[in-house]
Amino acid sequence: IGCFMIYERPNYMGNQYFMRRGEYPDYQRWMGFSSCIRSCRMIPSYRGPYRIRIYEKADFGGHMMEFMDDCPCVSDRFHHRHIYSCNVMNGYWIFYEYPNYRGRQYFLRPGEYRRYRDWCATFMSMRRIMDSWY
Repeated sequence: IGCFMIYERPNYMGNQYFMRRGEYPDYQRWMGFSSCIRSCRMIPSYRGPYRIRIYEKADFGGHMMEFMDDCPCVSDRFHHRHIYSCNVMNGYWIFYEYPNYRGRQYFLRPGEYRRYRDWCATFMSMRRIMDSWY
């Protein structure tokens, strides 16, 4: 039981895909850009509170906003054009390239991400990885 992030390149690099329990007979079932998988990471089960802080500037500068739930469009709630750093305080999260949980995915574990390159790119929506998804 559990979920995984799979990666198109070794060492958890390249495009990422969140995988729930189930069968995926071909790469298009997980909306992959490529049929190649070079690394995989198990996502531990987590049932506590979720907390993440996003910041307008690198190194936790500028305006900050804290989230404890999913957000289908970050710009609707955080009225700044870009997000350059974040602090995942509790739980596991997925950032999405576009609103409404679409586009490329970026897995974030608890920790400090001082620059947007620490998670690979900009994002427009985010979702908690919850046990109810399994």
